[in-house]
Amino acid sequence: MNIAALPYVVLLAFFFGSSLVVSRFGVGQFEPTTYIGIRMIISSMLALAVYSLATGRRLPRDPELWKRATLLGVFGTAIPMTCVVTSLQYLSSGVASLLLATGPALTVLLANFMLPEEALNRRQILGVSLAMGGALLLALSGENGLPDAADAAPIGYLLTITGTVSGSLMVIYARKRLRHYDAYDVGSIRIFTTALTVMPFSLLTVGFDGSTVDGAGLLALCYSALVGTFLGLLLSFYNVKRFGATPAMMTTYIIPIVAGIGGALFLGEVISPTMLVGMIIIISGIALLQEFRKPTGLLRRFPHRGSY
Repeated sequence: MNIAALPYVVLLAFFFGSSLVVSRFGVGQFEPTTYIGIRMIISSMLALAVYSLATGRRLPRDPELWKRATLLGVFGTAIPMTCVVTSLQYLSSGVASLLLATGPALTVLLANFMLPEEALNRRQILGVSLAMGGALLLALSGENGLPDAADAAPIGYLLTITGTVSGSLMVIYARKRLRHYDAYDVGSIRIFTTALTVMPFSLLTVGFDGSTVDGAGLLALCYSALVGTFLGLLLSFYNVKRFGATPAMMTTYIIPIVAGIGGALFLGEVISPTMLVGMIIIISGIALLQEFRKPTGLLRRFPHRGSY
């Protein structure tokens, strides 16, 4: 990896990892869908401001792009984000980030069956096995990373896995249907779609009750919208454009470290020896999936992003 990319990789990992920690704090004051809906509305306004102010960038008008990116937004962002943020009621941000780190491995595994050009080689089979094995270790050990619960509620793992599977399938979809479009346009439409999907759903199912929200909760909401979503989108776009996909994949390794340390420092979460072993196994598996200076074609243009 180009050493010049390292500060950008670390910064993006901080954006996404800290956003996961902040989101876990936020769901203590908001209903998860309300938190996501308002967060994505704020992010949508910021994305629209870029289209209004940036020279040479205009809101896309291609109906085919909108149709395809909207599908990506619903199944690749709205559903995964709802599952993951809801899971933070049952899992620490550190454990959730470790499970999310298996996303690239799951994508490569699914692509083996869905994309003929993405057949697994021996190195990738070992990488997928290690990453999934690390996640299985966490699940079987009952790790949740929370200081006030003895065992992880199965629903926390189920929600995170469901979100990861949905997101991985849509990475494959993006590879097939969206790789020729501008990444910022695709990302912006994903934000718009998530806001328009989750906020009405939240109002219809849980309504809106702001009585439990204090200043810290509002600050968490704004931070996750500005840093975890909008600035994360811009920096992801910049990193891929300037440095290629390798730094984007490297971000995956650092997010669990940021989320684990941040959760322990600010939310009293626990980092157990089993979690450390699981992190080493998962990250080792993901590292094996990355060819030297040449990531798989599947992850080259639409790498996994940890915006939660």
